Amino acid sequence: MVRPVEHLQPVTTLTVREMKRRGEKIVMLTAYDFLMAKFLDDAGVEVILVGDSLANVVQGQSTTLPVTLDEMIYHAKLVRRGVKRALLVVDMPFLSYQVSIEDAVRNCGRVLKETGAEAVKLEGGLPIVDIVQRLVDIGIPVMGHLGLTPQSVHKFGGYGVRGKEQSEADWLFESARSLEKAGIFSLVLEKIPSELAKSVTEALSIPTIGIGAGPHCDGQVLVLYDMLGLFEFPGGKPPKFVRQYAELAQSVRNAVQSYIDDVKQGKFPSERESY
Repeated sequence: MVRPVEHLQPVTTLTVREMKRRGEKIVMLTAYDFLMAKFLDDAGVEVILVGDSLANVVQGQSTTLPVTLDEMIYHAKLVRRGVKRALLVVDMPFLSYQVSIEDAVRNCGRVLKETGAEAVKLEGGLPIVDIVQRLVDIGIPVMGHLGLTPQSVHKFGGYGVRGKEQSEADWLFESARSLEKAGIFSLVLEKIPSELAKSVTEALSIPTIGIGAGPHCDGQVLVLYDMLGLFEFPGGKPPKFVRQYAELAQSVRNAVQSYIDDVKQGKFPSERESY
């Protein structure tokens, strides 16, 4: 049963920071279109991310690298129409912010101006601290992202767990503290050891949002199509951190097959469904 949320106030960047202080878990999911965004907003999800994961689950790409800024803006516009209460965050795609501070300001500014989103999300640590600080200084809220950063998949050589080695764990910890100092309002921690995520979460005054980072983060995020069992992974098995709350891929196939059968057998439309 969907809980009514009409009486609740819109979620802001300040809201999620206050949720951490109260010890209240933050719920975040991705969305890429109006209808799904409306479902999430109606259900009471606090943060909706227009993820560059749309490259995988919507476009059929093997990585997130090919998705463009214009495509992210297009999908964010669709999502915005379905979101009345949740905080709307948009992923900045590969090379839309890394080249220069000027590029980052221009492109992140475009996202907020053209989509109505409240914040952007940037992947990366110490190398992007100056970019983050400039964005925050001019009024663009930034969500950080450390650990497994999918835009760096070729650098990492795959999608394995990050931060297992002490040197990388130390770098992640230092990056998290530096990003907080630069002004991010929250931080996604992806696919890192649970104890490292716990240490980072306890060290920061801003909330952490985990995905494959254990239970100690201040909130959790999943890709919507993964959580609903719509996206089918190579080999048929989702990653360890993905809990599937439905099996919609098979439900869709079954429904389509029933429709095909009814049309082929002349059972649809019936007299009742005709004018």
